[in-house]
Amino acid sequence: MEYLSHLIIGVLTAYIGLLAPGMLNMTAVQIAIDKGRKRAYLFSTGASVVILFQAGIALVFTSYLHGNPQIIRRLETIAVFVFFALAIAFFVKTRLKFTYRKRRRHKGRYFLWGVGMSLMNMLAIPFYLGVSTYLGAKGFLLMGEEYTILFVVGIVLGAFLLFFSYISLSKIVKKKVSFIAKNINYLLSILFLLLGIVAWFH
Repeated sequence: MEYLSHLIIGVLTAYIGLLAPGMLNMTAVQIAIDKGRKRAYLFSTGASVVILFQAGIALVFTSYLHGNPQIIRRLETIAVFVFFALAIAFFVKTRLKFTYRKRRRHKGRYFLWGVGMSLMNMLAIPFYLGVSTYLGAKGFLLMGEEYTILFVVGIVLGAFLLFFSYISLSKIVKKKVSFIAKNINYLLSILFLLLGIVAWFH
């Protein structure tokens, strides 16, 4: 059961982390509409491979921090403010109008395109580091090798599942992107606000 829970937590972490319309998922939507789903899946696979390494790097640091309780306690305090900051950031984004902007055409090599764009996501490692550190401190994430591997695998599966969702609904997303972005950002704002409150009192 613990193995399955780590896999599920990993899936949810990545899915929620990539849920709001952004550079990666909206590029996957564009490719699906312009070039077909097959190429969009190639792009998503490339992006997911990078996420695998980003999550792996984050978990290496998390394992180190787990052996230093005094650092963990400080990070828990920081996590509270990070969650509140994210809640504010997503709420602010609800006030902004998100429009679908067509990017320049990219000739072939969609897998490498996904790799390149995913590497540009500089917030990925800090995000997975923060989440995994907090989950580890609260006992939801065990630091054994098999558990961390399953967590990382779950993250990759969650990322690809999110891309798959966007690609499958690409035409709807393109038409309703502003409405979707606003409501997802509201949802994420409330989610991180609740996480901040829970972290504050625990």
